[in-house]
Amino acid sequence: MADATARQQRSDERRRGILDAARARAESDGWSAVTTRHLADAIGYTQPVLYGHFPGGKTEIMRTIALEGFVELAARCRTAVGRTTARRAVEAVAGAYVQFAAEHPAVYEAMFQQPIDARFASEDSATELRQGFAVLAEAVGEHGDGTKTEVFWGALHGIAQLELAGRMNADHRTHRIREIGALFGS
Repeated sequence: MADATARQQRSDERRRGILDAARARAESDGWSAVTTRHLADAIGYTQPVLYGHFPGGKTEIMRTIALEGFVELAARCRTAVGRTTARRAVEAVAGAYVQFAAEHPAVYEAMFQQPIDARFASEDSATELRQGFAVLAEAVGEHGDGTKTEVFWGALHGIAQLELAGRMNADHRTHRIREIGALFGS
């Protein structure tokens, strides 16, 4: 039993090492620089070992990182909200969301732009996606079919993307966050 536990721990550590190496490379050089050859070299194992952990290769690795990103983003938003409600909750979530995208552009890209084979807005959406959406819904006080939350999410995603592309001045973020709070925090 101890051998099996030790083997599982080593396997988990290799898996985590692969994900950490992929995330670091994507954050520094973009997803196009993340290759299975680079990752195998970075973790000191062969490509077959990498495929043993991620049979789907780079796409599976990006999907895993994206799903972890949704968990991180939801946790950050929940922490930001704390016990606030209404407009303050909306502003807290909006600020946390846009800041996450700014701090982790490659993870954000994996979450929303890379082909990760994740279904959004469906009954079989991954738990991580549904939980992330739930945080946004709670912030805006969604009591309908999700449309208000989708519009809120669209606004946040647009701001995040435009800031990442240098099309909006990040120094004006607080003004945009206040406007979002006024629009959705009632």
